[in-house]
Amino acid sequence: MTAKVTYNGGLRTSCVHLKSGDSFTTDAPLDNNGLGQAFSPTDTVATGLASCMLTMMGIKANGLDIDITNATAEVVKHMASAPRRISKIEIELNLPADISEKNRKILEHTANTCPVHYSLHPEIEKVITFYWEL
Repeated sequence: MTAKVTYNGGLRTSCVHLKSGDSFTTDAPLDNNGLGQAFSPTDTVATGLASCMLTMMGIKANGLDIDITNATAEVVKHMASAPRRISKIEIELNLPADISEKNRKILEHTANTCPVHYSLHPEIEKVITFYWEL
């Protein structure tokens, strides 16, 4: 088992990663009867994409002897209705400027082929922008 999720009532859950004990809370968003005081479940999906992209880029960067420490991703999630679902995820990645064009292409390809990217429904629009400015 990977994780345990407990419904706490009040549209909140507690999520625990069993191997590490690390945890987080989710809360329903304001536009869906919640308080919006924590990540919503769909926020975690969109954020998971950005986290996966940076993680895979970090793995590839290590192999290329490149340091991308302090790279960031800004995430915007868009929802649709009927049925309620994620319709679009926008991610802006901010990365170090001192990386060669060749390695930038390798890292961008790595990000765009991460496991979460492949796991999301193909109808979810993904707008990924890379800024090499850090």
